[in-house]
Amino acid sequence: MESERPDAHFHDPFARKLAGAKGDEIVRTLKDGTSMAWAMIVRTQVFDEIIMAEVGTDGIDLVLNLAAGLDARPWRLALPQSLQWVDVDLPDILRYKLETLGDAKPHCSYEAVEADLTDATVRRELFARIGARSKRVLILTEGLLVYLTDADVAALATDLLAIPSFTRWVIDLASPRLLKMMTRSWGKAMASGNAPFKFAPPSGTDFFRELGWAERAYHSTMEEAERLDREMKMMWLWKFIGRFYPARMREEFRRMSGIVVLERI
Repeated sequence: MESERPDAHFHDPFARKLAGAKGDEIVRTLKDGTSMAWAMIVRTQVFDEIIMAEVGTDGIDLVLNLAAGLDARPWRLALPQSLQWVDVDLPDILRYKLETLGDAKPHCSYEAVEADLTDATVRRELFARIGARSKRVLILTEGLLVYLTDADVAALATDLLAIPSFTRWVIDLASPRLLKMMTRSWGKAMASGNAPFKFAPPSGTDFFRELGWAERAYHSTMEEAERLDREMKMMWLWKFIGRFYPARMREEFRRMSGIVVLERI
């Protein structure tokens, strides 16, 4: 949808093909699927910007994309040829993606690793292998953590921290208030697909500090949507009402949803 706009922030020529008829059906039948697409568009653009900045200026030599799904960034972003990019996901997902992309060539060195990240032994062995061949690794978990339990996220954070070359970690994070709103709107649909919403720590990014990861940068989804001119309908009303709330509440709303860059402490 974003790529087909005349003022698109990014262009993904593979999106329609990868999503297919099923993807189109999901957007059309999910409650407010089309009107709430702004959040996914903003998240995609902000992740793009962070990745390009980290790769371009901070010596990142490998991107490890966990639960990569149908992400086509190695094919659509102007990444350096020397960069290593590793997608990790379940076999059926990665095989479908690569088969659908066909003869398209990635801009960097690309590897697809078929693995179940819920298997702790498999996960740790994979991290150790990736860490041994790189100096500075950028971890991506886009659209993943919200489906995990607190214990699952803590275990993942601990295993990532155990690898010295894993220096930065980019996540998207929901607040408890947003989780309740999402559950009211889409909870039944997500649960029926065996993907209920779970993770939204009341302590926000402090949850990760206790596990060795500190907040380096926080990008409020609401603020980024305004910057990118992709705000949801009636956002002006939210802003107007927000003027009458105390500073604590305004900050809570600002951090209702965000993209966060974490770094090891």
